Amino acid sequence: MKAAVLHGIDDLRLDIVPKPSLQPETILLKIHACAICGSDLRILKSGNKRVTYPAIVGHETSGEIIAVGEGVEKFLVGDRVALGADVPCGTCYYCTNGMGNCCDQNFAIGYQFPGAFAEYCLLEPMMVRYGSIVPILSHVTYDQAALMEPLACILNGFELAQMHVGKTVLIMGAGPIGCLGIMTARALGASLIILSEPNETRLMEARSFGADVYINPQKENLVQKVRQLTSGKGIDRVFTMCPSVEAQEQAVEIVAKRGYVNFFGGLPATARSTSINSNLIHYKECFVMGSHGSTPRHNQIAMDLIAQGKIDVAKLITHRFPLQEIQRGFAFMQNLEGLKVLIHPHGE
Repeated sequence: MKAAVLHGIDDLRLDIVPKPSLQPETILLKIHACAICGSDLRILKSGNKRVTYPAIVGHETSGEIIAVGEGVEKFLVGDRVALGADVPCGTCYYCTNGMGNCCDQNFAIGYQFPGAFAEYCLLEPMMVRYGSIVPILSHVTYDQAALMEPLACILNGFELAQMHVGKTVLIMGAGPIGCLGIMTARALGASLIILSEPNETRLMEARSFGADVYINPQKENLVQKVRQLTSGKGIDRVFTMCPSVEAQEQAVEIVAKRGYVNFFGGLPATARSTSINSNLIHYKECFVMGSHGSTPRHNQIAMDLIAQGKIDVAKLITHRFPLQEIQRGFAFMQNLEGLKVLIHPHGE
């Protein structure tokens, strides 16, 4: 089969590799769509300790089950499914208490397990037993379903930040995740949504996603502007949906008393340490937290929101490429051209 194989940092090749062999308690999935995630780009450019070369990455994916191994009972050949990336071990404290994304083993599709930038992907027994394999309703396309996973990650972050109806929200970063964050905040009843983005092109692209206020922090003082918009109170919920140390530092200045800051976007390994005035946290009694990944429950909720039309993930998709043009797709991501880039391994 054809697969995009990562042989090292900045060394992504289109290879012919053996098609995975079905084993007991496994599922063979024909991949119909796989989106390029910012984390895929970080793996390409900087590597990851959980990725061993040669590796097939890619985890925002959907496809059709074409074979099931002995012992698989919950799924049938012909089922259309989308995958969550995190694979709970199913037995540790975190997994047995509904926090599989915090599993100490930290397994994931496209990391320790082969990913979906390939024509076919074999789902390991651990994924089949405990992972997020979510049925796709007939009216939901494979492209839409592939974006279940990033939406599930946002739902996890919003849940940890105690997002409720009527809260004011600041999203920092107008990439695909930031734009998806706008739509999620709107669906959850935010009373005011502000988007901050220093790249003017991205800021303009994001205007179609329905925030109330758009700010370029290189042209306006973000802290002062937010205080004006909130009568000096600050923002109830701040989400840093970008790989920026400066955004994390500024978020603590902007958040309201008893508000929540969620460090959603991971930082590259080369980033400097974040410097935060802890007195702001002390006297505001605010909450600063991180979030990463999602659980099977978040993925099912994400699929429900997509199927019900409450979050239009298709708006995010700006480019589609066949597998043989995956390097072009990564270049679009790196150059911040468009938003979500989808790879179609079978050229549909």
